[in-house]
Amino acid sequence: MYRVRFLFFVILLGFCRIVNAQFDPAFNHYWTLQSFYNPAAAGLTGMLEVQGGYAMQLTGYEHAPVTMIVTADLPLWMIGPAHGVGAGFLNDKIGLFEHKKFFFQYAYHQKLWGGRLSIGARAALLAETFDGSGVDLETSGDPAFPSSKVDGTAFDLDAGIRYDGKDWYAGFSMLHSLTPLVELGDEKVNEYEIPQTYYLTGGYNIHFRNPLLSMQTSAIVRSDLEAWRGDINARLVYKSPKGRIYAGLGYSPTISASVFIGGDFHGIQLGYCYELYTGGIGALQGTHELSIGYVTDLNLFKKGRNRHQSVRLL
Repeated sequence: MYRVRFLFFVILLGFCRIVNAQFDPAFNHYWTLQSFYNPAAAGLTGMLEVQGGYAMQLTGYEHAPVTMIVTADLPLWMIGPAHGVGAGFLNDKIGLFEHKKFFFQYAYHQKLWGGRLSIGARAALLAETFDGSGVDLETSGDPAFPSSKVDGTAFDLDAGIRYDGKDWYAGFSMLHSLTPLVELGDEKVNEYEIPQTYYLTGGYNIHFRNPLLSMQTSAIVRSDLEAWRGDINARLVYKSPKGRIYAGLGYSPTISASVFIGGDFHGIQLGYCYELYTGGIGALQGTHELSIGYVTDLNLFKKGRNRHQSVRLL
């Protein structure tokens, strides 16, 4: 049986995700998608939270990666705020490949040492598609290369742990813990294995004398034990009774630098990021990324309900 790995196809077709070889997409707005990178964050804010992201990488290149994600999580008020659940959908298309992930997750939150310890698990269905009709080979009939659209599915499990202090948080998670093997097509001629990926996340809020201003920092490191990528960013936040606006910078060593701008008003969160690659790609061939979210308190048993604010450390 021919083992055709995801990265091999990408290199063959002349594409690169501009990361150090990882399967999952690297969103610059990772701090708004914390429950995707760590299921322990599901229901952490105590509110209904819906987050979405859309990224267009390598602008100007044909068949460049395009990624969309939607997540939603909330606490189970009828049981207690210690229990959180969530669901989401990811669609990642690069060249002739398309990756979809459907998932459901659960987290348990327990007060500990003046903060909160959270553990979570996620069940996911992976759906992979490769459009072999777009492959242009000099020699046809090679069974290692599909000549038509083929697809396959696999079951996957993710898990994570996280601790939230007063002004900081830290977490560790493992995605693709089952190392799922995806077999493409009815004849199962082509297959590839998705490696386990490990994530370290953290953040810290810096307060100023002016109570309306703060600096929010965050970082994420991801690795499949063969390669890694790290991101760090800092955002200056202005918060008033009417809403919040922010602007900031991010950096990924040897990969890119990013600029952020956004804010939230009445529970609606909007953000934009431009990622400029530092590896010799033109300044106009970076990544455009949009972030949108909605946060509201739907606890019908709580006074002053439906106040639109989030206590998540962003």
